[in-house]
Order: sequence, then structure tokens, then C-alpha cells
Amino acid sequence: MTDTNPAMSLGNGVLAISDTMPDKAISLKVRTLTTAVAVCAAIIFGSVPVAYAGQSRPVPNAPAVSKASHEIVDLKIPESKLVRDAVQAVRSAEGELLFQHSMRVYYWAAFAGKRKGLSFDPDLLFVAAMFHDYGLTAGYRESRQRYEVDGADAARDFLQKREVPETEAQKVWLAISLHTTNGVSPHLDPVASLLAEAANMDLVGAGFSDFTAAQRGAVEAAHPREAQFSDDFMQALYDSLKHRPETTQGTGLADVMAYKDPQFPLRNFSKLMLHSPWTAERCRP
Repeated sequence: MTDTNPAMSLGNGVLAISDTMPDKAISLKVRTLTTAVAVCAAIIFGSVPVAYAGQSRPVPNAPAVSKASHEIVDLKIPESKLVRDAVQAVRSAEGELLFQHSMRVYYWAAFAGKRKGLSFDPDLLFVAAMFHDYGLTAGYRESRQRYEVDGADAARDFLQKREVPETEAQKVWLAISLHTTNGVSPHLDPVASLLAEAANMDLVGAGFSDFTAAQRGAVEAAHPREAQFSDDFMQALYDSLKHRPETTQGTGLADVMAYKDPQFPLRNFSKLMLHSPWTAERCRP
């Protein structure tokens, strides 16, 4: 989607973009008919350029109509300055690949949170989604930290500069820093559990069937997941992490490194234990 494309055809519907109505949030509505699927997404955002359109915020009691006739999904992002600032900060650093991925992650997280009836701060969830891959950007090409920690630090700094309470900033920090560590996030604040779930949904399709065809179609219409996304994203990971490969061990990122570089040594924890200094000490005569 570009600033010069005010509308794009979506089969039986139209994705319309307008930046002429200030102080309005984005509205994304999807109608699914029994005999055919028609998607109509109306996106309005006044304070941020059109290139930032397509964002969405969960509404506690979104209208629902019987599936026998049609389904309506209405998502809006917060109208806060915090959200607009987050979009501006991230969009200026990330390319389209990471930005569109981050936007889809917010959608999946918001949908999942509504489906599960979770209580969460939409502003914090949005910031977490925006910054969760920020550590892959060019500014961290010399970092020796895990990229997740780089992104978490950037998000916390962003929130602290805007006087968000430290307890809230820490929720976002934990959500981002642990989003690639399986089995931990579900036991933390909903912002963390939803972020990890949404990232896995967008990358590997985890929980794919938990989202309706209308939801998936609407998100992809607003923020397309290109056919070559998997290859492009793995290349982005490799390019950003090849100078700090040790930080990928113990996560799925190590698998990406091995896929891109057949010589990459995957760490074997069993061998580390069997050949540790403790073992060597006991084997001495």
C-alpha cells in the first residue's frame, strides 16, 4: 500500500483510505456472505500519513451477526498520541517487510484477545507489536545482545520518555524480550501472551484456524503477507543476527541461522553437559 493509492480493489469490495478526517480512529469492517465473500475495509486516520493506515484496535463488544447471514468484525486502534508516536518511530526505522509484519501481529493479538475475553491495555499491546522486531533494524547491526532485548529496551525507552508508568513499561519489555521463548509468555501479562501468540501466527500459522477466514482476509487486505514473505523474513533475521549468532541458540532463530548457513553449529545441550569442566574433572586419574 502506498500514499498514492487511495483505494485498492478487493474482489467484491474496496479498501478505501482517507486522511481527511482528523482525530478519528481506523475502522476495519468485514462482511462475509453465505454464497460469496465480500470484504470492505474502510480505513480512516487523520494525524498519521496514509502510509500508516490499516491499523486496528479491539473493541470490547464488537457487533456480531449470525454466521448464517453474515459476519461483521470491527476493530479500531486507540486514538492516543502514544500510538501515533509509536507508528512514526517504528515506520521511520523499519522497512515495509517488518512494518507490515508488525501491523499484522497487532491484528492477530487483538483478535485473539477479544476471542479469549482477556483484559489488556490496547495502547501497550500496540507498542509491543510495533517494537517486537525493532532489534532487527539497521541501528543494531553492531549489537551483541539478543535482538529481542534490543527491541524491548527501545520500547521501554520510548515509553519512559512519554512518562508511561514503569510497571506498564516493564510489561512491554517482558513481552518483547520473551516473545521468541516458548512456554513462558502465556504465564505473564496478556500483552506478553498475546504478542507471542500473534507473532507465531504470522510467522508459522500457529492457531491459524482460530481466526475466521473473514479476519484473515481483512488483515491481509490491509497489510498483505507477500508470497515470498517467509524467505524475505528469514533473510532479514540472518542479516541482522549473523554477527551475533550465539544469541540465537536455544530459540527457533538458531534453526534459521542453520538454514541460511549450513556450517552454523547448532548448540547441543547434552554435549555441553557431557563435556563440561565437571565431567573433565571427574575423569582425571
